[in-house]
Amino acid sequence: MTDPTHLPADPAPPVQGGAPARRGWIDAVLFGAHGLRAGWRILLFSLLLWVFGSLLYSLLSVLVAPLAGDARAGLVVQVLVMLLASILAGWVMLAAVDRRPIGALGFAADPAAVRDSAVGLAAGGAMLALAVLLLTVASMARWVADTGSGGEYVAALALSLVFFAVAAAAEEAAFRGYAFQALVQGIGAWPAILLTSGLFALLHAGNPSVTPVALANIFLAGVMLAVAYLKTRSLWFATAVHLGWNWTMQSLLGFPVSGLNEFDTPLYDVRELGPDVLTGGPFGPEAGLAATLAIAAGAAWIWRTRHLRESPRMIALRPLVDSRLAPGRVA
Repeated sequence: MTDPTHLPADPAPPVQGGAPARRGWIDAVLFGAHGLRAGWRILLFSLLLWVFGSLLYSLLSVLVAPLAGDARAGLVVQVLVMLLASILAGWVMLAAVDRRPIGALGFAADPAAVRDSAVGLAAGGAMLALAVLLLTVASMARWVADTGSGGEYVAALALSLVFFAVAAAAEEAAFRGYAFQALVQGIGAWPAILLTSGLFALLHAGNPSVTPVALANIFLAGVMLAVAYLKTRSLWFATAVHLGWNWTMQSLLGFPVSGLNEFDTPLYDVRELGPDVLTGGPFGPEAGLAATLAIAAGAAWIWRTRHLRESPRMIALRPLVDSRLAPGRVA
């Protein structure tokens, strides 16, 4: 019986007499069951990422030149370049090499995108709220009054929502986008999840006040976000989970995000009162054990729930991972 989670490889083309054609060593190195091997495709993707990234950085740097010296403007340029370069490189690879629609990347014009985004935003916010609830119940976090007005508060929430949405989409396109999907197709789900989650943690290794617990939690978050993508094949959903976590953490509750505190929420401020290993200290909740429990619980819910699935539209677009995993399978 055929294993439904692994589609059979394409047979070698026959030669006269019906015997399979013998492959030369060059073909064996370059091509596998799914065409050009994942490693070569990721190398091409990385080259395109560098080309698009360089062009976009040059263009955007000119546009924001009047804001030179503004750290926030520089951060906006970085996340925009990461987002646009990752998407463009992924689209080119899907269309030119894999012969699939560009929507197969995960940001498809899909009626389910609205549902996925809403559920993801709520799930990410709920995970962060769980971590903070644990701290609050243990008297390790409290809020004090701060300056500001209602109008400033609403404006801060709106501005930070836009920024964190772009930043979340950029990191998802880079770490759960084309390279991750090609890896899943080439070497399987778990090796791809562990490898990209390690790189995701490494990206944050230079952040202010980073700790070993912070890196472990970011690795765990990478696993959770990879599961979020694989459950739905939707980068809309993974991005929304990521956004819900970050926006709730800093904009709604006032904590730093991965050691950064780019948006000061008016009207109130948070005070952490417990040991850093539990609260996260200056890095934010992501460096605390309360967040470890929340991320693990969120990952388990995403994996087990029957309310999340790959949409018919995504199945029709044939994401790369669907040639390795049956639709809706995480691993």
